[in-house]
Amino acid sequence: MVLKPYKQKKEDITMNKKLLTLFLALAASASAFAQANISPAKAQSKKVILLGGVVHTGNGQVINNGYVVFEKGKITGVGDATTVKFAANDGEMINVNGKHIYPGFIAPVNTLGLVEYESVKATLDFQEIGNLNPHIRSIVAYNTDSKVPATLRTNGVLMAQIRPSGGAISGSSSIVQLDAWNWEDAAIKTDDGMHVSWPTTPRFRGGFGGGRMAFSPESLAERTQNAILELNSFFAEAKAYNEGAKPAETNTRFAAMAKLFKGEQKLYITANTQKDIVAAVNFAKKFNITPVIIGGSDAYLITDFLKQNNVPVIVKQPHALPNNIDDDVNMPYKNAAILYNAGVTVAVSIDDFWQQRNLPFMAGTVATWGLDKEKALQTITLNTAKILGVDKSVGSLEVGKDATLFVSTGDALDMKSNKIEKAFIQGRDINLDNLHKQLDKKFSDKYGIK
Repeated sequence: MVLKPYKQKKEDITMNKKLLTLFLALAASASAFAQANISPAKAQSKKVILLGGVVHTGNGQVINNGYVVFEKGKITGVGDATTVKFAANDGEMINVNGKHIYPGFIAPVNTLGLVEYESVKATLDFQEIGNLNPHIRSIVAYNTDSKVPATLRTNGVLMAQIRPSGGAISGSSSIVQLDAWNWEDAAIKTDDGMHVSWPTTPRFRGGFGGGRMAFSPESLAERTQNAILELNSFFAEAKAYNEGAKPAETNTRFAAMAKLFKGEQKLYITANTQKDIVAAVNFAKKFNITPVIIGGSDAYLITDFLKQNNVPVIVKQPHALPNNIDDDVNMPYKNAAILYNAGVTVAVSIDDFWQQRNLPFMAGTVATWGLDKEKALQTITLNTAKILGVDKSVGSLEVGKDATLFVSTGDALDMKSNKIEKAFIQGRDINLDNLHKQLDKKFSDKYGIK
């Protein structure tokens, strides 16, 4: 008898793939639930007085021996501790002598809470199929049970702007605080802005094998131009739709642009080259919209243009390679300082959801390359709040604003001395435990490391 080789059927292959996906999802879930969940803190029940610390207000002011008082989730007092006296029964007195008090840091433009395990498709909820998706709202997909936000809080990042990605128009972002039961509790501001990726022609720098291109430069340029024309056409149609008589049938995509044209939303455009930034700004102006530029690698070349047009910039992480092969190798470090010193409102960001805990150290790098430490602090506090449109409630330690702040034993922008001892979100004393700390303790106990 001749044995024939086994030929796996197509249905078997499909079933095996499904089983493998299910197995990975279950494994990821098991890993997640292996660690204790951290419950959101309860509402503030009594007045809290932080006394004797170095108060970094976030607006450039430093009070070396200061105090911060907050009650019912709002700041009721900030000042010099040598000029006031508090009675023992005034509230919960916390002595923070020699320590530092900061406003909560804000992480802009990221997919925090929309991604949990990059290798498990079932946990990815940051992108929709299609190229033009203004109707997508990131806030309804935000996962408050994610293990990632707790790792940010440990470094002072207490708020974030979560956004969808993918396509030319990705959808609307929202601003959240990072200690909540559900997305409704988390929301500070919903649908704050629409996100667009400006079409750009890829640049080829050669490389192994001569850097051969699958398409000619001419065809790539034509594709880019067509993509820009598509954006123009879509915006023009959406504007006409929203300014005309109410149609018999609703166009969900066009209707989602209404807030943008009314000035109730901002337009965030990702663009990096000098040419693309100018084109993106002029595009927005044509529709009477003032944009916010995200990325802005070449923004330092056109500071006058940005200032004249009142265009803020959220620069990408300073720890990156230069955008051009003939750029100063340190330009990513300097970009924010050049913009800030030229009068452009600038904030600092960092790529991806899992890196957000390192945001304070990006601001620390900016402080080393051309900015005063307190101005660098503003790039992740008050400046960010202004750009996102939430500066009336967060971003600095001022009377009437949310008591979203933290206490660090050292410089919060320095990874060597950043050590958060206490953190409050809207006055609530939050739990600073996280999965990283739990794993550190687990294996430190195993190997007797102190």
